[in-house]
Amino acid sequence: MKKLPEITRTKEIARTRLFKVEELDLTFSNGEKRTFERLVAGPNGAVMIVPVIDGNCFLLIREYSAGTENYQLAFPKGLMETGETIEQAANRELQEEVGYAATNLSIMKEMSLAPGYLTHKMNLVLAENLHISKLEGDEPEPLQVVKWPITDYRKLIQQPDFTEARSIAALFLAVQILDKKLVNLEDVIQ
Repeated sequence: MKKLPEITRTKEIARTRLFKVEELDLTFSNGEKRTFERLVAGPNGAVMIVPVIDGNCFLLIREYSAGTENYQLAFPKGLMETGETIEQAANRELQEEVGYAATNLSIMKEMSLAPGYLTHKMNLVLAENLHISKLEGDEPEPLQVVKWPITDYRKLIQQPDFTEARSIAALFLAVQILDKKLVNLEDVIQ
């Protein structure tokens, strides 16, 4: 593995409510010098939850997305609060956005979004054994909760409003995990 570049200078060049923009001066192991810019996200990271209800359906949400200026279908997600574990944040967001809590939470993967210029990390979590439990969220309008059969996941990918790469990655990871569980369960039954 190559030696990491040395950061010789870091300078904040802009700040918004959500991000800080930094300029980094780097010196690479071969002596080359470059200046990079990156968006620095909050310190706690975020979670995206793939809720499975009744063992055969996913729960998704449809909410307005300012980046695409329309309503998007995606898995519930949100920022982690200071001091929360990944599981605690996932269960809180699940209750705020779809009105359920999970007895079983499994961390599937930590993802970066655009590692070339964004520090943000998203933890993908599979939520199973759901029970009704609602918490007040911070959404500006009620979210539409959509129940989707796991067996129709290929049709979900084709939906014109299901475009978020993180949700698509979470879907494939969840299907892979759930498929293995079903195969293992069949072995036990036989």
